[in-house]
Amino acid sequence: MRRADWPEFFTLKEVAAYLRISESTAYRMVERGALPGFKVASEWRFDRAQIDRWRFQQSDSPHAPGRRERD
Repeated sequence: MRRADWPEFFTLKEVAAYLRISESTAYRMVERGALPGFKVASEWRFDRAQIDRWRFQQSDSPHAPGRRERD
């Protein structure tokens, strides 16, 4: 699916697919505050722009997968 085809707000299932992680991983991450989201009634929702910003911040982190600390 192209970026333009994704909705502005994701459900838990959609954000998991967008990030290519399992739904249970996405749920655990949002419950512990590691993934930005908000609840509508009892359902989690995720703002696509906020998820994109979060994703790029993760790739800039010195602890991101594949990054090595410099001596």
